[in-house]
Amino acid sequence: MTGRALHFGILGAARIAPKALIAPAREVPGVEVRAVAARDGARARAFAAKHRIPVVHESYAALVADPELDAVYNPLPNGLHGVWTLRALREGKHVLCEKPFTANADEARAVAAVARETGRTVFEAFHWRHHPLAARLLEIVESGELGEIRHVEARLCAPLVNVRDIRYRLDLAGGAAMDMGCYALHFVRTLGRAEPRVVSARAKLLSPGVDRAMEIDLVFPSGATGRAVCSMLSSRVFDASARVEGTRGRVRVVNPWMPQLFHRVRVETPSGMRRERFPGPGTYTRQLAAFARAVDGAPAPTDLDDAIANMALIDAAYRAAGLAPRTPSRG
Repeated sequence: MTGRALHFGILGAARIAPKALIAPAREVPGVEVRAVAARDGARARAFAAKHRIPVVHESYAALVADPELDAVYNPLPNGLHGVWTLRALREGKHVLCEKPFTANADEARAVAAVARETGRTVFEAFHWRHHPLAARLLEIVESGELGEIRHVEARLCAPLVNVRDIRYRLDLAGGAAMDMGCYALHFVRTLGRAEPRVVSARAKLLSPGVDRAMEIDLVFPSGATGRAVCSMLSSRVFDASARVEGTRGRVRVVNPWMPQLFHRVRVETPSGMRRERFPGPGTYTRQLAAFARAVDGAPAPTDLDDAIANMALIDAAYRAAGLAPRTPSRG
């Protein structure tokens, strides 16, 4: 792609697309949003007019087959992530896919196999991971400043009171562990610097099989513990926080996932307490820039193995809570 613009198409007129792709594309040189498709043609045309997107396709299939496009942004419902990422890859497109990567780990493995076969770039959109705050947290952990890591915990709880929202639909692979929990588990895995296993999980249900909240307890190979708490509808109205506890210190973070809105980092060790701040471009802009670099062959902080491991942990959490892992939707 070096030397020419990376042309994107969007699958669906999703609410997240303007902040996750359209606005960042105006800030990242060499990236252009050229097309959109939605199941509702009128909605797609209105979306395109509002955001100055020049091409409207009448179907998802037509968009992924468009030879003028290089990459596809996939913000469809969870159950359609794998289905349409696979279709896009087979049409030779790179894919920036919203989290969670797929409906389950088996589907993630299938996507990874096709991505490797085609040589296309696929990103799971854990945008927090591309921010300097994430890099700094890893630097603190790996420096040994906190001593031996003994516990990593992440909480992401935000109210989604519309119980008709697609994120509560079992047929679309919905649930709190998929929507909010994938972030919390990803943080715990990333800062724990190893793959944990699920010890136990407790879910609160909105309807049969659909979790509105979940608490997940984990253990790392070292014996360190982990915990992920997520909720879309519970008494815990809002909580976006994380902490890493070591034998010689701790770090506490408020809002590691969208630090451009607000964040606090507090590091406590025997040498004292300090606070750190991280201004600058937001996570979505940094993510899109990283995606463009990856298309040109640069390494990225997340990869296919990371996506598979995160989905496997979500599957294990559902099983531990007495629920079935999610299944893909029909495309």
